[in-house]
Amino acid sequence: MAATRKKKNLVIVESPAKAKTINKYLGANFEVVASKGHIRDLPKSRFGIDIEGGWKPTYLNLKDRRELLASLKKRVAASGMVYLAPDPDREGEAIAWHLKEALKLKDDRILRVTFNEITKRAVQDAFDHAGAINMDLVAAQEARRFLDRVVGYKLSPLLSRKLTRQLSAGRVQSVAVRLIVEREREIQNFKPEEYWKITAMLAPEGTVKKPKAKAKAKPEANGKAEPAEVPQGAFLAELAEWAGKKFEVNNGDDAGKIVAALEGAAYTVAKVEQKDRTEKPSPPFTTSTLQQQGSIRLHFSAKKTMMLAQRLYEGVELGSEGSVALITYMRTDSTRISEDALRDCRTQIETTFGKPYLPDQPNRYTKSGNAQDAHEAIRPTDVAYTPERVAQYLPQDQLRLYTLIYNRFVASQIMPAVFAVTNVEVKAADGIFKAQGKVMKFDGYRRVLPPAGKQEDTMLPALTEAQKLDLLQLDPTQHFTQPPARYNEASLVKTLEKEGIGRPSTYAAIISKIQDRGYVEQKERRFYATEVGMKVTDLLVEHFPGVMDLKFTSHMEGELDRIEGQQVKRDQVLDEFYQPFDQALKVAETKMGTSDEKCPECGKPIVERFSKRGKFFGCSGYPDCKFIKRPDDGKPREAPIPTEHVCPTCGKLMLQRMSTRGPFLGCSGYPDCKTTMNFDAEGKPVLASKPTDHVCEKCGKPMVLREGRRGPFLACTGYPKCQNAKDVDAEGNPIKPIETGINCEKCGSPMTVKKGPRGPFLGCSAYPKCRSTKPMPEDLKEKVKALYPPPAKKAPAVEVKETCPECGAPMKLRGSRRGFFLGCSKYPKCKGTREAPPELLDPTG
Repeated sequence: MAATRKKKNLVIVESPAKAKTINKYLGANFEVVASKGHIRDLPKSRFGIDIEGGWKPTYLNLKDRRELLASLKKRVAASGMVYLAPDPDREGEAIAWHLKEALKLKDDRILRVTFNEITKRAVQDAFDHAGAINMDLVAAQEARRFLDRVVGYKLSPLLSRKLTRQLSAGRVQSVAVRLIVEREREIQNFKPEEYWKITAMLAPEGTVKKPKAKAKAKPEANGKAEPAEVPQGAFLAELAEWAGKKFEVNNGDDAGKIVAALEGAAYTVAKVEQKDRTEKPSPPFTTSTLQQQGSIRLHFSAKKTMMLAQRLYEGVELGSEGSVALITYMRTDSTRISEDALRDCRTQIETTFGKPYLPDQPNRYTKSGNAQDAHEAIRPTDVAYTPERVAQYLPQDQLRLYTLIYNRFVASQIMPAVFAVTNVEVKAADGIFKAQGKVMKFDGYRRVLPPAGKQEDTMLPALTEAQKLDLLQLDPTQHFTQPPARYNEASLVKTLEKEGIGRPSTYAAIISKIQDRGYVEQKERRFYATEVGMKVTDLLVEHFPGVMDLKFTSHMEGELDRIEGQQVKRDQVLDEFYQPFDQALKVAETKMGTSDEKCPECGKPIVERFSKRGKFFGCSGYPDCKFIKRPDDGKPREAPIPTEHVCPTCGKLMLQRMSTRGPFLGCSGYPDCKTTMNFDAEGKPVLASKPTDHVCEKCGKPMVLREGRRGPFLACTGYPKCQNAKDVDAEGNPIKPIETGINCEKCGSPMTVKKGPRGPFLGCSAYPKCRSTKPMPEDLKEKVKALYPPPAKKAPAVEVKETCPECGAPMKLRGSRRGFFLGCSKYPKCKGTREAPPELLDPTG
């Protein structure tokens, strides 16, 4: 590792945090800098791959990396050897190769270094064994990038033309959406089936008094009734067999007959079986299991889990110790642990918990069939850095994740938990009841990492075979089969891994993208397929069955592994995919989304399309023909009505148009002039937006004052590309954001105060990419009260006899921030209003 000609050697890593940590472990002959990820990629504005010429890509330096690249070139010119040290995976290898190409480095000036953990020993060992860039890894990464580019740039425009603008498709993301859509349809088509359970409360003869009879709940409520209170010395047993067969009853009449036969029967212990059962610890984390447990135990999104893990891997400031990397590389599918780490962990276990918790030999875990096993499992770099030791230096969420990783690793090397399990069978008439008791004898690994759910011992009284029992209570309960549960992040990640869709390192990006694109949405931490997501999936399955097939997607992942292993060439895999895909694309261009119904204006097929307001039917000849059917009744959309109003911007006449909120005025010069006007309470036209001197801090474009359903607000004129909006005060000036001190649980961005129909609430500042919200905390309510007026008052339910002065329809009592008024019941089509009579507001007079 000697310097060349007394010049410092240059080390290029991906992140500044990693650079700071590594810099501690290298001598004065090294300078460590960061590339901040990729510095070049395929162009955004065009396809960028010459398929016919042999899959030749065009790579461009990223615009936002120009200054950084210039700085790197200067440092390279002044340095000796250049060590390329991005992350140790396919993408990291590709970044290293792109750095070499962009910086025009010759092979004799570069060395590639990789390390699974950023510790002094691992870093120095990596530099002692530095080598060349692995071009097979680069080829595998290029193949993935090219496949995704083909699907994204060929399918996305097709979907946008056939359904709605700005739709997109992805080779892996679309298959993930299919999983959620198919689960949605399973739930929609599910037909619940009735079944009954019969539970007996029993006790050894003469030991427990029979409880007083209580009024029984209706059968429909029994399925989710609270469990009966079991007196000390008694236990519950469930009917398992009847007349020599498994007990299965699907109606109350049959259940009632069996209950009648059991109520007067003698209850006797038929069998008692006692044995010890061991419960082994789970292996240390892989990327997939970390994301699953992060969701289950910490309620973190996969994206947040990986973001926090990246910081723990790259290094965090630990006071006087400086920057320290706390965990090993977090993108791995292996459960393998180094011998040094096993030895240190076993010493820690014996010192902290004693010899009873230490196995004779280290616990070892087998790898799954499709695991690449390139890196170790995710573990702490040094077990001496206990969660208690680092707690004062880490933010709360980082500490919670580190504690989970640390405890999972230590628990994986501890003895199993041991339970004393008792299985009992009770004979009564023609029935067999069964009960199980479970008591923990030795906590083992559970001392470090208890299970996620609530765990309690189930005690049974001392029982012997042929012992007589008293029947204290007999409960028949009605139940219904439940549809399959919707996916949450943990179960979706588990299914993606099981089906071989994508790689664990891509799961967080997949889950974020399918939500950003509006194909699925999360409610109460469960995924729901949207109408657009279901339609897109149906079209893709119909016209591109290969791309959407789970097995084919898994097969392609295996092919990428084979490229990496030199078993197949990159272009061979790409050609295998592209030829049938290209044929399907040509067929879909003419057939996708067409119907037998013809446009009444031009004769072309009517197609189902989507807008931000939902589904509608329009002419496939758009934009030449703009015929649209109304989605509610299928009638043609109302034609614009000429008015006498003049556009204040260009002087042309305004046309009255209809929106979901009612009539409005739009300039007849559209799309050259996009001026619109709304009608005020008196029916006079007012500008929908007013120019201001304020500039959008996100994109630099002017902001305009608009009138929304919740009052005026500032909006960026760069909409829809820029969706920045700001609340305003009474003078139309932006309200200065309140520092909440709260970060989003999903993505880690700051939470800000936002205005809603029921008052202010907390919303993620990363909206619309992240739509996380939280109720307003009590300590902030007083701060926002002066800035945000109270929500509209809810109108009392009173009878209104007045009719609308505009159309004669009945009026309704409505509430606003300024009080109550009478509004037309046909709003928003009619906006007629009247002042509310005093007797309506105070009927007592």
